[in-house]
Amino acid sequence: MSESISSEECTANFAKCISFYNIGNGIKDVKVESINDESYYPEVNGIINAKFKEEIKVNKEPTKTPAVEIKLEEEIGINDDSIAFSGHSYFIKHESSIKSQLSTDNREKTYQCGQCFNTFLNEKILKKHQKTHTRIKPYQCSLCEKVFSRNGSLVYHLRTHTGEKPYKCNQCDKAFVHTVHLKKHRITHTGEKTHKCSQCDKAFTQYSKLLQHHKSHTGEKPYQCSICNKAYTQKHHLLQHQKTHTGEKPYQCSQCVKAFTQKGDLIKHQVIHTGEKPYQCSQCDKAFSHSGTLIQHQVTHTGEKPYHCSECDKTFSHKHSLIRHQKTHTGEKPYQCSQCDKAFAQKSNLKSHRRTHTGEKLYNCSQCDKYFSQNSFLKIHTRTHTGEKPYQCSQCDKTFAQKSHLKSHQRTHWREII
Repeated sequence: MSESISSEECTANFAKCISFYNIGNGIKDVKVESINDESYYPEVNGIINAKFKEEIKVNKEPTKTPAVEIKLEEEIGINDDSIAFSGHSYFIKHESSIKSQLSTDNREKTYQCGQCFNTFLNEKILKKHQKTHTRIKPYQCSLCEKVFSRNGSLVYHLRTHTGEKPYKCNQCDKAFVHTVHLKKHRITHTGEKTHKCSQCDKAFTQYSKLLQHHKSHTGEKPYQCSICNKAYTQKHHLLQHQKTHTGEKPYQCSQCVKAFTQKGDLIKHQVIHTGEKPYQCSQCDKAFSHSGTLIQHQVTHTGEKPYHCSECDKTFSHKHSLIRHQKTHTGEKPYQCSQCDKAFAQKSNLKSHRRTHTGEKLYNCSQCDKYFSQNSFLKIHTRTHTGEKPYQCSQCDKTFAQKSHLKSHQRTHWREII
């Protein structure tokens, strides 16, 4: 059943009839918008002007969203929620659903995909889209075995071989392979964080980072390892983890035999060779190779020890120190040497021990030609050049370069007491 509203109830401008409040039985806030008129911009509440016949009918079928049916001249087709005439279509919707439609493309889409029913502006775009279903990858890299579904993807990939970075930042010297990477980088100069979390006060420069952060609230870990039960919030964390199963270490140091599963670990390692220490403590003269080490050091100035052992009264400045200490209670030594019977509580101790088998000496003194198997040995040796003696006896004024030398000296005081 439909109720007729005479066109005389409106003025010549159809805009006056866009909101049908209290007309019919409870039909409210009905709006009209064009879905394919390129000259139309839906910024004035979806207003259109059109020639129409004597009646505008309000469809009151209870099972459907109430819609306005407009009888237009030169009508050539009609369906439940749109009318086509003279190559144009008009859409009538409730206000609640208008907002989501306003952001969509208003142009006519005539090419439909047979597998997902998405529609496209032309046949070329449709064919490009269809490759995502067929997984056809006709574009092969001539320098490696990688294949791509699009020529543009191949062009970007080739730059990983040539080193070409055509997209340059106009505020610094950095250059990028892809325009998207340049856009993301530019935000680092403005510091603008437009993407805010609705559950806490954190804000992010990129929407993708906000989505990642949201998972910390939900606890969602959609990326699960197929070999073990570990799950991750981010895909790249899963990919990094999977290398622990395969043993793959694609990142090789150019100055020694070491290789790493992650690029970040290689960058950290390379500082050993360069000796660079860009992170300076603001309270003393010490400098560090990594920002994390500086943060750990700064606690020595505040004296803060927030990590408490549940088995004894000991407290620690760093969480990893607490975890290391807790193994002294459990006696756990999970890191076993594959070449002898020795086992260790910490992975770093196992790594150091392995060098006694290999004879590998990675740590080079920058002031002489000596090499050392452990970084701690290099530090001790460096003091022979600098003259530094950080270990002072509490009973006399003597200082020592090594802690073991201080302990040996302290025994002379104990003998005196006896």
